Amino acid sequence: MQFRGYDIRGASRVLGDLSGCSPEEFGRRLGAAAWEIARFHHTNNPLYRSKLHGSLPQRWEDLPIMTKADFQAAMHTILTDGMNIRDLYLSSTSGSSGHPFSFAKDKFSHACSWALIKERFGWHGITLASRQARVYGIPLDRRQYLAERLKDVLMNRVRLAVFDLSDEALGRFARRFRHTSFEYLYGYTNSLVIFARYLLRNGIDLKAWCPSLHLCIATSEMCTPEDRAILTQGLGVRVAVEYGASEVGVIAFENPAGELIVSEENLLLEIVGDDGAPLEDGRPGSILITDLRNRAMPFIRYRIGDMGTLVSPLPGSPDVRKRLGSLEGRLNDTILLPSGKRAAGMTFYYISRRVLESSGVLKEFVIHQTGLADFVFDVVTDRPLERHDEDLIHGILDRYLEPGLNLTIRRVPAIERPASGKIKHFHSELNP
Repeated sequence: MQFRGYDIRGASRVLGDLSGCSPEEFGRRLGAAAWEIARFHHTNNPLYRSKLHGSLPQRWEDLPIMTKADFQAAMHTILTDGMNIRDLYLSSTSGSSGHPFSFAKDKFSHACSWALIKERFGWHGITLASRQARVYGIPLDRRQYLAERLKDVLMNRVRLAVFDLSDEALGRFARRFRHTSFEYLYGYTNSLVIFARYLLRNGIDLKAWCPSLHLCIATSEMCTPEDRAILTQGLGVRVAVEYGASEVGVIAFENPAGELIVSEENLLLEIVGDDGAPLEDGRPGSILITDLRNRAMPFIRYRIGDMGTLVSPLPGSPDVRKRLGSLEGRLNDTILLPSGKRAAGMTFYYISRRVLESSGVLKEFVIHQTGLADFVFDVVTDRPLERHDEDLIHGILDRYLEPGLNLTIRRVPAIERPASGKIKHFHSELNP
């Protein structure tokens, strides 16, 4: 990353400088950085100027709330003036809230995200070079697939793709631990739980097979107390929870004391009510994120799509960062298929991403599994679906899951939201 222009060392120095601040100084710097990025985008970003309808307000809470829909537009219309797309980090969101879109980060912003991950991993005695067993998805497009496999090699990780969580696939993955000195597991919570249950069911002591293993990092989906208990028992190691989003990076990371610490070195996190007004500590509300580093796109008071509560450090506490007291959302069911194969609900992230990248037609989606071979795909699109769009979706489903599935595609005007406002993008109506 350093070779490609991502200044990890410089980013680490910036984050390290913040670590020595008093709580008062840290809070002052956080507020100043938030206003600085808002002023920058007001001056340089056409999208943000259009949202403000004039000058910046005097109060932070009067700034507009950005939503995922604001960023579902052609990249050149939402990029900051003067940004060269060749000099940016480009990716797309998972669509776990039903709103997939592409996004950009300037290279120093992305470097700061990785510098923070490096620091948080250090809390648990691992580094970016530590050997990782990765229970995760992977794009099946040949170019992207090869790029991810190359990254796996460079980042010292072995991947179990979650598109196949059959006992046979889990067994092959488990046997890798006999011969590989893994230091930690990293992956989707639900898929890790399936792996842990497999180990328990088959009487496999993973820690005995791999004594170097000492940590499991669960990400992308909620980790309930029940999930944590299964992971701890089945894997035989400590569990740390990561909460993040691809467009803004790690939002909070669990410390060794079990507290979900907010990444305030890079982000400002707010909890607001339905009217957008900030809520007091401990009151549940919608999570807003301001990316203090990203100058390519204005993620300012950005509604991430989750609900939670915030807890401030106690007066006199040496800890300068707030923590998440609770977090709601991101639970995904397991996909069961006629062949007996199982796959993670997050598989639909890769399906939605392929549709988004191939046609650009997809705006929102939610999938219901109504039978072993039956799926209903409700989509919101900016134009009627054509035959080749439907053929594309059918083909991708065959490739990522298995052929012969019955897929009903329904174009709907809007996706109905629950009271929390969080869309769960995959629902299983089966009772395994």
